[in-house]
Amino acid sequence: MYENLDIITIGEGLVELSSSTSLKFAQIFDKYYGGDSLCSAIAALRCGSSAGYITKLATDNFCEYLLDAWGAEGLDTSHIKLSQGQNGLYFVGKKENKSEFVFYRRKTAAMGLSIDDIDFGYIKNAKCVYATGFVQSLSLSVREVVREIFKFAKENEILVAYDPNFSQKVSTVEEAKEFFEEVAPYIDIIFLNTKSDAPALFDTSSIDKIQKAISDKAIKISIIREHKNGLHLLNNSSYNFVKYESCKVIDATGWEAAFNGAFLNYFLKGHDTIKCAKLANALSILQIKNVGAIKSIPDRIETEKLYNEIYG
Repeated sequence: MYENLDIITIGEGLVELSSSTSLKFAQIFDKYYGGDSLCSAIAALRCGSSAGYITKLATDNFCEYLLDAWGAEGLDTSHIKLSQGQNGLYFVGKKENKSEFVFYRRKTAAMGLSIDDIDFGYIKNAKCVYATGFVQSLSLSVREVVREIFKFAKENEILVAYDPNFSQKVSTVEEAKEFFEEVAPYIDIIFLNTKSDAPALFDTSSIDKIQKAISDKAIKISIIREHKNGLHLLNNSSYNFVKYESCKVIDATGWEAAFNGAFLNYFLKGHDTIKCAKLANALSILQIKNVGAIKSIPDRIETEKLYNEIYG
């Protein structure tokens, strides 16, 4: 029997070693874990969803730690595949009030995830599947996994959510466009920003032009993050805007991924897109006040308390 999960995400689990000081001077690091789609899954979990994760882990010295930590969160790890090799890791520190990163993620086990590792019966029992362009960039076989899971989900009326999460460190603009184009027919909800995602995919940061490009793809719901301004929400022909709230930023690592997970959690619970965006925004405000992408994600009680304080 398969468990009926709210959300299944596909991705790469990384070991995170974080410090509140510059990496140059840091002597002590906090060990945790990271990964963009994993961050979304944990945010959804902490807000009340059930979630599963699809990846491949290496049986190195971090493997048991990762599986135990994810299991303690309540994340369903039953369809994570194990292999020889190594898992990726990254260091994050603070330098002149900005986050600094060093990644070690070449030839990791997650890059070896293939379509042969996927049990589509597991997917069929989920309400939503989610992946990112960052995940697609891992390898050709992972790219195929994302495409085929999205296609299967669409055929079985399972919600498909996607974030290009474009970074020039892992893919070119041409590759980002290819990633998007091959999954666009299956996407129901897209999250993207005007700083890097939209210029890469659509050659523009204009909200009107972005919305038109998304509408032309027949994507029902879009959440467009306008840099330093707010959230533009398009649900078919309905448009709304949610302004960002002023807050102190300690570490913005993973805030967009955490936002996505919270949004999907509340959307699956039947809330309208405006309330979902506001609740996800509240979670993000709390998340960026501490160091660490996933470590700093608040739970549902904290999130909804701040939502009530801000929005009434």
